[in-house]
Amino acid sequence: MKTHSQAGEYRAALDSAHGHASAWLESLPSRPVGPKVDADALLAKFSAPLQERPLDAASVVDELARLADPGLMAMPSGRFFGWVIGGTLPAAMAADWLVSAWDQNAAMRYATPATAAAEEAAGSWLLDLLGLPAGADVGFTTGATGSNFVGLAAARAHVLDVAGWDLAADGLTGAPKVRVFVGGERHASVDLALKYLGLGRPTEVAVDEQGRLVPGALAEALEAGRGPAIVCLQAGNLHSGASDPMAESAEIAHRHGAWVHVDGAFGLWAAASPTHRHQLSGLEDCDSWATDAHKTLNVPYDCGVAIVSRPEVVRSVFGVHTSYLVNDDRGPGDPFEKVPEFSRRARGVPVWAALRSLGRSGVAALVDGLVAHAQAFAEGLARMPGVEVLNDVVFTQVCVSFGSDERTRRITARIIADGTTWMSGSRWADRDVLRISVSNWATDDDDVAASLAAVAQAISAEDAG
Repeated sequence: MKTHSQAGEYRAALDSAHGHASAWLESLPSRPVGPKVDADALLAKFSAPLQERPLDAASVVDELARLADPGLMAMPSGRFFGWVIGGTLPAAMAADWLVSAWDQNAAMRYATPATAAAEEAAGSWLLDLLGLPAGADVGFTTGATGSNFVGLAAARAHVLDVAGWDLAADGLTGAPKVRVFVGGERHASVDLALKYLGLGRPTEVAVDEQGRLVPGALAEALEAGRGPAIVCLQAGNLHSGASDPMAESAEIAHRHGAWVHVDGAFGLWAAASPTHRHQLSGLEDCDSWATDAHKTLNVPYDCGVAIVSRPEVVRSVFGVHTSYLVNDDRGPGDPFEKVPEFSRRARGVPVWAALRSLGRSGVAALVDGLVAHAQAFAEGLARMPGVEVLNDVVFTQVCVSFGSDERTRRITARIIADGTTWMSGSRWADRDVLRISVSNWATDDDDVAASLAAVAQAISAEDAG
């Protein structure tokens, strides 16, 4: 029968994918971290003329794995510390495979109750773990940029409504100008979200030597004008890992009638650790929060988390009622009312699986372990001659200089070329730096030791060269 034939095709293709995936994961401990070839070299092989007739599904999967292998970066490796990119927990990866197999459009509670229930449960767990208001809405977006967009969209609607402007009816043309205040070292995703929302360039507020917003400077900036206002705070500076003073900044912002949004792409997870949550004291006093579950929580890509303290606001921005949709008008509302999409995969299901597999203590241990490895990097690097650790390592980021900018760039290039580890170059505090982001649950003491040895070797090669 046709159904049996289709099931066989799926099984053959999935068996092939399982074999290649297992081989990939097994290669990570010994595989060089960087890709062997670049995209231009691979394009010719991927771009063979499209054949006339269909091909067997399993053969296509085999071909894809063979073609892609030399161009894959070992981002899931415990020795990858570039940018801020986590790995994937086993339960979360397996759950993500099921999400693809189930093929649910996770937009409506009525149509996809299983995925809706899993996401709602995951959202409740997150609010509890992070110490955020129990009545807040939780939406699952594509990533931290999407989550910042959701939080700032809710902020825009709310502050304009308070100012007497009906954004939904009248749009932005002629609306009171919304003033947006950001720390001088906020992440570029905040600026992107503001651009998408038509809010223009924000006002920068002074930060201290670790990139933390200065509350007194925020107060002065707010007092310098009038009108609707949004304040963006940061949990986890991209270079130092430090967080803005939440309690004091939120109090100042609310005193001036501003909405307070927190970009916590990776740093929001400090709140889940009894050891590190003091860094985010006052977090619960803010109005919206954004994070990326792929980073510190280690679930697969395409999974941001947007949390808004006022459900009625975020649902007024993204909700819609039409004759062909069966809306949930009770309780938690429909998933599509909390994100800017009608059609989406059930992103929150891997979050449920990750949290269920870890438990409360496991999440705290994950966060604490990442911080401990970052601090071990800082201690090991500080003992090397000519190396300067530039930040207070309070979370998962380490920034170092090897002297001059030119020397730092050369040593960074040597580290990457060696392949033992991957650490990205950046620029912070007017200096070129090597930035180490410890984000992967799989990183262990041996990975740290091997990576430190690779740095020491790059320094020796530079000095000998």
